[in-house]
Amino acid sequence: MQVVASEFRKRGGHVEEPRRVTDTEVVRIHDADHVSFFGESAGRAAAFDADTFTSPGTYDAVYLAAGAAVSAVDHVLDSGSGARAFALVRPPGHHAERNRAMGFCFFNNIAIAAAHARARGLARVAIVDYDVHHGNGTQWSFYDDPSVLFISSHQYPYYPGTGAAADIGAGQGKGFTVNLPLAAGATDADYELAYAKVALPILTKFRPELILISAGFDAHRDDPLAGMRLTGPYFGHLTSAIVTVADQCCDGRVVAITEGGYDLTGLAASLRASIRALEGEGASFAAPTGESPRGEATIKAVTPYLADHWKL
Repeated sequence: MQVVASEFRKRGGHVEEPRRVTDTEVVRIHDADHVSFFGESAGRAAAFDADTFTSPGTYDAVYLAAGAAVSAVDHVLDSGSGARAFALVRPPGHHAERNRAMGFCFFNNIAIAAAHARARGLARVAIVDYDVHHGNGTQWSFYDDPSVLFISSHQYPYYPGTGAAADIGAGQGKGFTVNLPLAAGATDADYELAYAKVALPILTKFRPELILISAGFDAHRDDPLAGMRLTGPYFGHLTSAIVTVADQCCDGRVVAITEGGYDLTGLAASLRASIRALEGEGASFAAPTGESPRGEATIKAVTPYLADHWKL
């Protein structure tokens, strides 16, 4: 990601070093006990679960990653109409729950960013998560909150086991969680159908004041941790479609924050395409065509649960 950031800088883009997130910003999403327990790992190696480990530098990296997400929100909100930002961070965050680190994630960067935007006075914030894994931590952070719309497309069934079609929120937040569970092997055309028929219409009707993107690229066809078949250019097309909604609803204000992506070539290609989309090069991405049986199955599965909340 440093190489991609360097290329962006050479094209005249503005790159900033992140600040550390504050504990006040973190505890809007995480328990104070979780923050304290994570702090015990500072400067050493520790295991939080079977696949979530720290090294001596992880503690500082986590605080900078969440800080980058918050700083990106500040940049966009303070820069006027059409501002966009991309936080290139590691570790990712969308699996981290209120009191639990999991799935390579310690603090939930995008949830912290959304809570920060709400604290700055925004009434409606949307999160679109196209990582191949369901963003369980993000979902639970806002499951009963109608001010934050959470949309997730993900391989299902798959890790972490959440994100079923019936999971649509609770209490006043019912209908404001939208899960698009897609079968393994889904292609550009499958994603295109699910987003065109469900995700993007709901996103538009919600009329967010800011859109955040959990930009995970592990649904790429070459990624070793999943079974989807998306291409690098499609991530650009999908990002561009989200930007189009932002242009219609919230003065173009978008913040993207990296999540997963474990094939380095696929990650770089997808990231470059997404950055170009944020820069407004959407016309260069062609909409995919072809059969989309997995997309059709997803629409059939989710529509009955969402019909009482959104006209699709």
